[in-house]
Amino acid sequence: MRAVIDTNVLLVANGQHQDVSPECVEECVQRLLDLQGKHSQGIVVIDDNFLILNEYKHKTRLKPPKGVGDVFLKWLLRQTGSARVEQVALTETAPDCFAEFPDPALEPAFDAPDRKFAAVAHAHPARPRPVIWQAADCKWLDWWPALRVQGVEVDFLCPEDACAFYGRKFPSRPAPCVPHRTP
Repeated sequence: MRAVIDTNVLLVANGQHQDVSPECVEECVQRLLDLQGKHSQGIVVIDDNFLILNEYKHKTRLKPPKGVGDVFLKWLLRQTGSARVEQVALTETAPDCFAEFPDPALEPAFDAPDRKFAAVAHAHPARPRPVIWQAADCKWLDWWPALRVQGVEVDFLCPEDACAFYGRKFPSRPAPCVPHRTP
């Protein structure tokens, strides 16, 4: 199993998102712990320019690590260059714009800092492509169908939380659909 992990998964696991449910925190914690497990065959996919790692570093605490997301980042930094981490080349054509983004028509609608996650998943040579782990960022609920058409899957770790946030943020829009969970 390969995963591109949105930064919000680390932040939720750290308890840095006070509005999520306890179940969401537990799901993010468990996913990160399982991925780090001694017998896990999971692979974290990042970009070769360390855009993802730098975002993780900027939003977490490494010295001393205080939360599960912080500890995950420390583990990930130690794994870089090992079989547990795969790096994908990205071509940044403008700030936060990538030649590898799966759907050029969707790119302008995407939050600029989130584009790298979709570009990394899409650029990976393996099929099926790595799945993007998403915790509670509700805007991904609008984006996942177009990404799926391009072969990029989004696994919403906290679908109830994401839908609740969506309803509060976009009250005039109909309730979004959530893709089936990735096993």
